[in-house]
Amino acid sequence: MYYIGLDVHKKTISYCIKQADGTLVREGMIAATRAALDGWLRGLPGPWTGALEATLFTAWIHDHLAGHAAALKVAHPLRLRAIAQAKKKNDRIDAATLADCLRCGFFPESYMAPREIRELRRSLRYRNLLVRQLVQLKNKTAGLLMEDGVTYNKAKLHQPGYFHDFLATSEEVSESLRPLLELNRSLLATLARTERALLGSLRRHPRLAARVKRLESIPAIGPVTALTWALEIGEIGRFSSIKKAISYCGLCGDERNSAGVARRMPLSKQRNRHLQTMLIECAKVAPRWDEQLAQLHARELERGNRNRATLAVARQLVAYLVAVDRRSEEFHSTKENAA
Repeated sequence: MYYIGLDVHKKTISYCIKQADGTLVREGMIAATRAALDGWLRGLPGPWTGALEATLFTAWIHDHLAGHAAALKVAHPLRLRAIAQAKKKNDRIDAATLADCLRCGFFPESYMAPREIRELRRSLRYRNLLVRQLVQLKNKTAGLLMEDGVTYNKAKLHQPGYFHDFLATSEEVSESLRPLLELNRSLLATLARTERALLGSLRRHPRLAARVKRLESIPAIGPVTALTWALEIGEIGRFSSIKKAISYCGLCGDERNSAGVARRMPLSKQRNRHLQTMLIECAKVAPRWDEQLAQLHARELERGNRNRATLAVARQLVAYLVAVDRRSEEFHSTKENAA
């Protein structure tokens, strides 16, 4: 078995091939293209196990090489201290370090979701980008009107019927401003249609439809939160406990415990930021929809910190989501079970 470390960049890939005893077989650099990888594969000396670091370009390289390797592992970049804290660092040394970590059994492997899940996740994240752009365009529309001192109904401004009547009847809107407002409105309509189409296609996808429906049975969990959970978590079986799922979602602080002294730290930056944002926003409204979550929020609020109360609700939502996902059953509260 040969052990190969791949240091991946946008245009080039540095590689290092070693045997199990550390003997260097070959090292070099190839172009980061599928044709170059195919030519490189034909020249490999024998069966091999590969390692590459998680970057923006890792996914397609992993998919292209996975069928040719005995095993292909992706490294967690924050845990590769041998590379991050090295005094001397270049692409050749990084590739050799990856090969050494792999052959010695010290490789910090990162989870690589199945290709179909990654493709669906990309669509969901693109939908989230469209939502952010929609908000920017709405704010820009209001900003243009405020710049000219135009009076308008803030609550109805972005409703199509009101907007068209407003432009037709308002005498305060200058002629130079009308084309910009109409352009903004047309962009808003196009983005809104695209966003709805993306969300609908994801909800109807055969791999997600049943799972999302089960997750939506949880109070306060809507289609966007359910899709975010399903696609960002991937396979729920990779979490052995609810605590690990909470940690992955970034809903707990870093632990600093030394000499018997424990310190409370801020929320960890090592998290899935998409899940963290979605769950915290969901936790802010969840107490309105579920009595048990409302009681939990009230208990935590008595301690005097609203943010900690929101985090407590978010952690409980994670527990609900994990339970529904593991059992593959719709949500039933303990109150309903008692009845």
